[in-house]
Amino acid sequence: GTHGKTTTSSMLAWILEDAGYSPGFLIGGVPMNFGISARLSGETDSDFFVIEADEYDTAFFDKRSKFVHYHAKTAVLNNLEFDHADIFPDIGAIETQFHHLVRTVPGVGRLVVNGDEASLARVIKRGCWSDKETFGGSDGVNWAMVEHPGRASFDVLFNGENQGTVHWELTGKHNRSNALAAIAAARHVGVPVAQAVDSLSRFQSVKRRMEVRGVVNNVTVYDDFAHHPTAIATTVGGLRQRIGTGGRILAVLEPRSNTMKLGAMKDALPGSLKDADLVFGFGSQQALGWSLADALKPLGTIAHSFDQIDYMVQAIIQAAQPGDHILVMSNGGFGGVHQKLLEALAK
Repeated sequence: GTHGKTTTSSMLAWILEDAGYSPGFLIGGVPMNFGISARLSGETDSDFFVIEADEYDTAFFDKRSKFVHYHAKTAVLNNLEFDHADIFPDIGAIETQFHHLVRTVPGVGRLVVNGDEASLARVIKRGCWSDKETFGGSDGVNWAMVEHPGRASFDVLFNGENQGTVHWELTGKHNRSNALAAIAAARHVGVPVAQAVDSLSRFQSVKRRMEVRGVVNNVTVYDDFAHHPTAIATTVGGLRQRIGTGGRILAVLEPRSNTMKLGAMKDALPGSLKDADLVFGFGSQQALGWSLADALKPLGTIAHSFDQIDYMVQAIIQAAQPGDHILVMSNGGFGGVHQKLLEALAK
């Protein structure tokens, strides 16, 4: 999918590990429960392997999406939005690749599909030759949740029946949706739902997914991989839901993905940052090919853009107050800005 692949894969790998399956995995991040991003298997040989898959092309000589080569027996289709504008002309081209993925899943396999996504509904309508279960908030899905207002916990429902409660500290409805997908996929390979629910209470998230890098003078600095407007919105919104109105969110972003550099998503940036109190954007017009300052103008005086990291750090430090949450979002190293902020806050 477009979002949540790393987190969902990490959840699934942890559920299988905690259930004694000792799975191998290949994940595009570092699950904190494991401390590594890949292994062939655990302490014992395993018949199970979890792989994070996306629609990016395989190689310069093979323009098919990578995931058609994996031959999954259980496939989670988490979501589907337009991305990778350097590869695909439109969302229809991506849906075709997902259709090819669906065709590789055997008749004895299972698709776990986000029932809230119209794009995935279009993919399934083109053909589905395997068992299918759906998750989300729409009517008629197999897997649903009941949220607990003011708390991170939630109930897991399968076909309307309560299966248990996940108690954890992860923020955002997107993570709860990822959990439903992981639980459903684990059930397909024999993990009881109650076991999966219990395992997730010990899930430690993934590095660079709302990772707290440090707290100095009651100012918390987070690191997150969000770089697509939808991911930015869910990340900022999840933090807002957790802290309420009692603290300010200072959103710091670097639009550096190929899709962002092509300007395909720049008009969606202001809306994705609506839950932030202040916004600091980094990127020169020369590097991006478009003006970040112009893109952020709809946010008014709360938004500031910079083309030098040190000047941006200085502005953030001048604005920061005790109780603030500085949320840094980038799919790159961002020039070590996290450590620079922590060091400057300590002075």
